[in-house]
Amino acid sequence: MMSKNNEYLIVKYLINQTSSQELDELELWLRDFDNKKEFKSFVKTNYIIDYNLKKFNTDKIKNKLNHLIKEDKKVLRLKTIQKYSKYAALFIGILFSIYFVKDGIYDKPVETNPVIVNSTIESGTDKAILTLGDGTHISLGKEASFQSKNANSNGEEIVYEGGETKTTEVAYNYLTIPRGGQFFVKLSDGTQIWLNSESKIKYPVNFIEGETRTVELVYGEAYFDVSPSSEHKGAKFKVFNQSQEIEVIGTEFNIKAYRDESNIYTTLVEGKVSVNSGIYKQILKPNQQINLNLEVNSMTISEVIVYNEVSWKDGVFSFRRKSLEDIMKVLSRWYDVDIDFANEELKSAGFNGVLGKDQKIEDVLKTIKSFGVIEGYDIHDKQITLK
Repeated sequence: MMSKNNEYLIVKYLINQTSSQELDELELWLRDFDNKKEFKSFVKTNYIIDYNLKKFNTDKIKNKLNHLIKEDKKVLRLKTIQKYSKYAALFIGILFSIYFVKDGIYDKPVETNPVIVNSTIESGTDKAILTLGDGTHISLGKEASFQSKNANSNGEEIVYEGGETKTTEVAYNYLTIPRGGQFFVKLSDGTQIWLNSESKIKYPVNFIEGETRTVELVYGEAYFDVSPSSEHKGAKFKVFNQSQEIEVIGTEFNIKAYRDESNIYTTLVEGKVSVNSGIYKQILKPNQQINLNLEVNSMTISEVIVYNEVSWKDGVFSFRRKSLEDIMKVLSRWYDVDIDFANEELKSAGFNGVLGKDQKIEDVLKTIKSFGVIEGYDIHDKQITLK
């Protein structure tokens, strides 16, 4: 039987109240297979009900939640994920059924059948456009391998070799990830970068020995696992993007800087980074996030659950306290669709949920509908209307 202490740790984690020490303790406990099964059982039978009953202490709500747990159609099962972020095992490694939990349980809406016309929507996949120094464009993706003097791609990733050079001439490549795509690149210094949909990065084919290593996130979202300076004669690593410069010391972090958003989010997973906007300069600690607001030119720091911010690179979208509008921005990039709201009030509706990135868009919409967040939806080609 699960100890009261472990029950306490699980609940604290799920409501975003755990300390770093408690996260380490929980991660260690979950390495045991039997403990993972206990965790799964506890979450399914206790957490969803207890969490909601804090706000809705009625038998009606309890009965409704019990009913939801039993209905397979309201479950999104995650597939085995090959890559893990530091705390991904807390959710992904357990491989249990995840339920959407809306911030408020409404009565079942009036049933409306979706109108689906010529739907060609598919989930995203590994694909990118590589632009060489001479301007040549090369498509990378499934069954589209590439090989050059310095780089090799198997269609899922591109790896640069050659280390560092003593010459002063630097050749740059660009990697552009379209909507509905993702890609991984390993730079010549060993730095690893995961790129999300609708992103673009500029980087050197080789770094100059002893000089600061610099790359530019032109736009979009990227997760960096930087090769430490100690392995490169003390050479620093810097990332430039839009209105900020990030100086890195052997670390892992995520930058979200999309062209259609006025906020740039930098989230630190491990190590230390210095974020400089030209006006503000801040040092980030692990589990902290900087929000640079371009509209009012402000910079704020907050504590976050890192997994929710970086799970996209491991094949999962983890939405916690997100509005429907923010969630649909993420999904529109991944599924390469346009989304309209028939009712403006829908944009502010909030709920929590975890999605495998290989889910069909129709399954995602059905799940959101089943919890009363929307009354219905229509699909015309690549246009989705939420009602």
